Amino acid sequence: MRISAPLRLVLLSLCLLATAALSARGLQPEVTALRQPLRSLPLTWGPWIGHDAPAFGPAILAQLGVDEYINRVYVDGDRPLSLYVGYYQSQREGDTIHSPQNCLPGAGWLPVSTSRLTLSVTGRAEPITINRMLIQKGADRQVVLFWYQSHGRVVASDYLSKTYLIYDAVRHNRSDAAMVRVISPVMPGEGGDVAAEHLAVSFVEAIFPQLDAFLPS
Repeated sequence: MRISAPLRLVLLSLCLLATAALSARGLQPEVTALRQPLRSLPLTWGPWIGHDAPAFGPAILAQLGVDEYINRVYVDGDRPLSLYVGYYQSQREGDTIHSPQNCLPGAGWLPVSTSRLTLSVTGRAEPITINRMLIQKGADRQVVLFWYQSHGRVVASDYLSKTYLIYDAVRHNRSDAAMVRVISPVMPGEGGDVAAEHLAVSFVEAIFPQLDAFLPS
C-alpha cells in the first residue's frame, strides 16, 4: 500500500516530535520501579526444583547489556527446562532487549516453526499471549516460549514492545523492561514436540504468578 505525501509528512512530524520529547525526558533522572531482586525468585515450588546455571562471562554480559538477570535450570522428575529472565533498568543508552529470534540463530539454533500461544494465568483477569518457537540444531530440538514484560504488560510482539518503550519513555520517563524465556528440550521417545511444549506451558503457568511480583509494574 502506497502512503501519500501528506500522510508521510504527518508521520515524519510525529516521529520528530516523539524524538524531541524523548530527548527532553532523557535529561531528567529516570524513575525505576521498585522490585524484588530476581535472585530471590524461589528455586523450588510444587514439583519444580531449580539451580543456577553457570554465570555469563563478561563478554556475554557486555553484549546483552542487561542490568540484572537469572539463568536457571528447573527439573520436574527427570524432565529439565531452563528459565532466563533479563531485566533492563534503562534502555536509553543503547542497551536494549535482545530477541531470541535473533540470538538463537546466532548460536546455531535454526527456527523450525514460530507461533503464538494464549494462556490463562493466575493473577491476571485477561489471558496473556506469548511467543512459541520450535528450534533445531543438528538432531536436537527445543521448544522456546518467550515474552516481554514491563509496567504490568505482557507483550509478544517485538515491534509492539518497542512502541511501548517509546510511549513509556515519553509519558512516564521510564524505559525499564524484562524479557522472559523458557526452553524445553524435546526428549526422544517421550511425546516429542508436543510433550516438550506441554511441559513448558505448565511451567509458565506455574511460575508466572511468582515472577509477576518481581518485574516492573
